[in-house]
Amino acid sequence: MSSLDAYRAKRDFDLTAEPGADIADAATERPAFVVQKHDATRLHYDFRLEHGGVLWSWAVTKGPSADPSEKRLAVRTEDHPVAYGDFEGTIPKGQYGGGTVMLWDQGWWEPVGDPEAGLAKGKLKFRLHGARMSGGWTLVRMRGRGNETRENWLLIKERDDAAGRTPDALTNKYKTSVTTGRTMRRIAAGAETAKPAGHAKPTPPFRKVQLASLRDAPPEGGEWRHEAKFDGYRCLIAIGKDGVRLYTRNGKDWTDRFGDLAAPADALACDAALIDGEVIAGQGGGDFSALQKALKSGAPLTFYAFDLLHLDGTDLTGEPLTARRAALEGLLADVPPRGPLRLSPFIEGAGDEVLAAICEGGGEGIVSKLADAAYRAGRGTAWIKSKCIRRAEFVIVGWAPSDKRGRPFSSLLLASQEDGALTYRGRVGTGFDAAAFEELARALKPLARKTPPLPKPLPPETKGARWVTPKLVAEVAYAEFTDDGAVRHGVFQGLREDKAAEDVSAGAEAAQARPAKGEATVAGVRISSADRVVFPKAKLTKGGIAEHYAEVADRFLSHAADHPVSLLRCPGGIDGECFFQKHAGKGFPDAVKPVPIEESDGEIEDYMYLDSAEGILGAVQMGTIEFHIWGSRRDRLERPDRLVFDLDPDEGLAFAEVKAAAVEVRDALAGLGLESGAMVTGGKGVHVIVPLRRVAGWETVKTFSQTVATILAQQQPDRYVATMSKAKRKGRIFVDWLRNDRGATAIAPYSLRARPGAGVAVPVTWDELADLERADGFAPADMAARFAAPCPLAAVPTSSITTKVVDALGDWAGG
Repeated sequence: MSSLDAYRAKRDFDLTAEPGADIADAATERPAFVVQKHDATRLHYDFRLEHGGVLWSWAVTKGPSADPSEKRLAVRTEDHPVAYGDFEGTIPKGQYGGGTVMLWDQGWWEPVGDPEAGLAKGKLKFRLHGARMSGGWTLVRMRGRGNETRENWLLIKERDDAAGRTPDALTNKYKTSVTTGRTMRRIAAGAETAKPAGHAKPTPPFRKVQLASLRDAPPEGGEWRHEAKFDGYRCLIAIGKDGVRLYTRNGKDWTDRFGDLAAPADALACDAALIDGEVIAGQGGGDFSALQKALKSGAPLTFYAFDLLHLDGTDLTGEPLTARRAALEGLLADVPPRGPLRLSPFIEGAGDEVLAAICEGGGEGIVSKLADAAYRAGRGTAWIKSKCIRRAEFVIVGWAPSDKRGRPFSSLLLASQEDGALTYRGRVGTGFDAAAFEELARALKPLARKTPPLPKPLPPETKGARWVTPKLVAEVAYAEFTDDGAVRHGVFQGLREDKAAEDVSAGAEAAQARPAKGEATVAGVRISSADRVVFPKAKLTKGGIAEHYAEVADRFLSHAADHPVSLLRCPGGIDGECFFQKHAGKGFPDAVKPVPIEESDGEIEDYMYLDSAEGILGAVQMGTIEFHIWGSRRDRLERPDRLVFDLDPDEGLAFAEVKAAAVEVRDALAGLGLESGAMVTGGKGVHVIVPLRRVAGWETVKTFSQTVATILAQQQPDRYVATMSKAKRKGRIFVDWLRNDRGATAIAPYSLRARPGAGVAVPVTWDELADLERADGFAPADMAARFAAPCPLAAVPTSSITTKVVDALGDWAGG
């Protein structure tokens, strides 16, 4: 049975334009929310949250209120398909919900705690990030009355910076569509967009655009304004009585390719205008490859405007940026906030702080602009770009044959124009999917030539290459340039049809991206000071630490991925200052990802999690040695997926005692129906770990583990203690059950330890454990041999703490 069965049963899809009842793929890291103003039997607002491939839905009778004292009735309705979040139009009379539907707000939401648990308990807390609704909100289920069949909730705004004081301010202020700018009347009439404006003056012609110069850091000073650097196609929109035209940076007329943007541009209230900006894919988060796919499929596009060159017959290029910006803001004042035309935001302040924030948020970089400078065509120093992501354009000059079936080439040969001649820039052999292979093979075939278009001598790697006339331009992401000026670890992003081959230079990028002395690239991640010794006794360098984590990444992630993680950082080596960190700090790479978590005081804080080798190595670059993980994953934080008993011996106890204790704990758990594995910690102890099915909550798991430890201590008080007291631990083993509390962490499998011998925490079989002489006997050099066999610690749990297990625990304690 599908949760969309009720939705499907109420509709005749031969009569209504509403989307079909299909469950979507799992939500992204930013699940959508949508509010639809719905004029059916009664006017109301449908509030929807994406979860589990559907939209949870409530009908808010009076609409949402930003006043925390105003509790709005929200009646739970049937789940809707995710595609319904894009629906705006009219449902025919006689159909369920017949009437006009407006997209009143859109954005994304972040649950506070486990959303499924909150829904079941009747208190769902979350934060909204929309064009109109934002901040903290709560849905609270009301008690049912008698035979009442409908499920009534209250939608309540939390008291925060986004709260208001007037009950109906939101619904009174916003009366048009958030995407098309239409009123309910225009939607009902079938008008496509807001009414087009009349343009009385000629459409301005194309003019050459201003370009930014690349620098390795943003300029300093209060005279600069900083904007996010977009990952799309530069575009000029020309508007006037001769029609709307959309041009690329080189003056190509791409009105047909950017066609969906023409109608909203035509609706701007002006006699004529020439707007400079960038076209990107989707709602603002797409990259260049996503844009290429969107152009081919006809998917939505967004234009971010950042300059105005002409308005109503007046050339503005001689005016300072501040004046041009003010005119642009006036022109776009009435466009829908989440529509296809948007104003590029700018930030005043320290450029290095702005760049750090953009990079931390996953952006490409920033463009810094002099506030009082005029608009000048070509590349100059009034606009400076600083990048987070290393990416550049290259001319394709050839390709290397492939011996793999179905692959037309193994790599592309690259070059760039420097000082009037082509300079060889290496090869790119990754980043191609089937569609890219097909497109490139078709484009390269008519450009074939017998001789290389490059000056000799050529490097040995070009032997056997097939050459082409240098016409095609590729965008490539890369880790760095070699000392010879060739890209290293390049990844193909797509063809740049908007740029001419003769204009492509990579000299500035090559000068910036050569590895500095002591730097290395490990698994595509730059590691600075790679030759610095972190473990003097073990003679292990920072680069060696990175190589260890690159080698164990897959196994590490099989246990640690998506768990909130705390890092032990030792930037000066293990003999220097070390500190724990559970929140991502300034300058952390975007592959170390944030996860919002409600703390015990009710405040929401961003913790960290990892889901890729890039994230692990990014943390290593920041001086991380140890990784400590929560016992639950971010998608269900309140349901632990592992139970850990940390057997911590008193000083002087032999390791044989710890091994014997681990076996006793294993046998005790087996008697309760729980399967466990062993891990030597790389320190002095052993972890007995039970991979759990996510059934029980934190309180149950913590109480269970505490009870097990207490029973062991009661039954054998000379061997075990269940309290942290150092005095009581004398000559005993502390059965540490505290790892099983919400927010507590334990060392991750395959993590290094910040101890002189550079030991590694390693899962072992029970037979192996019997033969080991110490808990810190595994080093990074031992990992390759261990990977010849599967990991001894089960990645798929079979155990769960059920009522039956708890009952067995009681019997054990009583016996």
